[in-house]
Amino acid sequence: MSSQVAHQPSGPSKVVLITGTSSGIGLAAAVAAGQAGWQVVATLRDPARAHALRTAAAEAGVELDIRRLDVVDEASVSAAIEAVIADHGRLDAVINNAGAGHLGTLENESVAEVRKVMEVNFFGVLNVSKAALPHLRATGGRLITVTSVGGVVGQPFNEAYCAAKFAVEGFMESLAPVAARLGVSVSVVEPGAVATEFVNNLGVDLEAEIAAAGPYADTLRAYLDRTVAQFLGSSAQTPHEAAMAVLEALTADRPAFRIQTSDWARGFTGTKLTDLDGSAVLGLTGGWVADPAPAG
Repeated sequence: MSSQVAHQPSGPSKVVLITGTSSGIGLAAAVAAGQAGWQVVATLRDPARAHALRTAAAEAGVELDIRRLDVVDEASVSAAIEAVIADHGRLDAVINNAGAGHLGTLENESVAEVRKVMEVNFFGVLNVSKAALPHLRATGGRLITVTSVGGVVGQPFNEAYCAAKFAVEGFMESLAPVAARLGVSVSVVEPGAVATEFVNNLGVDLEAEIAAAGPYADTLRAYLDRTVAQFLGSSAQTPHEAAMAVLEALTADRPAFRIQTSDWARGFTGTKLTDLDGSAVLGLTGGWVADPAPAG
């Protein structure tokens, strides 16, 4: 990763708004940006869940402007951004981090459930980005979106989640050259496994999900055994480590459009980006849901 920090604020602090800061990467990015000298507007859907954020900020010696913003509520988004402009006079960067995990496969869930995943993870990003763009044009600012390696490589039982992240990546990749012509830099940040977040963010009972999976039960268990081990294992990053890639997108002189958060994430997404016929990706992910080889 680049260590350039030419975009670090000098004089009056530049203002960055970050969504989804109650935990994980969003919380770590808010604290890291504050330590780098930015005025951080840390937003979350439920301000009652800001205790961990306040504690982390206090321990780091940074002051955050903590506000409510619900990315799926256009009125909430507009009100939050208008208030930031009224109170701070400018907006130099937005980090779209808010999102929600989802576990499921098409036959076992409703299309309405898939739409809900898209609403949070895709349309929520669009709501915030659309409201922010006029202000980012005024400052020559940055639009940064935390996606996922699941925005590049489709993954079993993550159909709806990956579809939303694919949509975000395609939208931002298409927007980037248009926004650049008007002085706005667009980047996506692709985390891999982040320790503790997979199970916590799903908010489901995994054993109950397996029991309800019907003909998909054995396949789902194979996937979960592999994935939970990865998120708790040595390849997983801490939220702080992943947030350093977000900080790179915020501060580097000329950030890349696509930034992975680790060597593992770079290798994983590279499988897809060099896979012209799709066989490498399906060969890889097919192994995640195969019955384990017999011992002996």
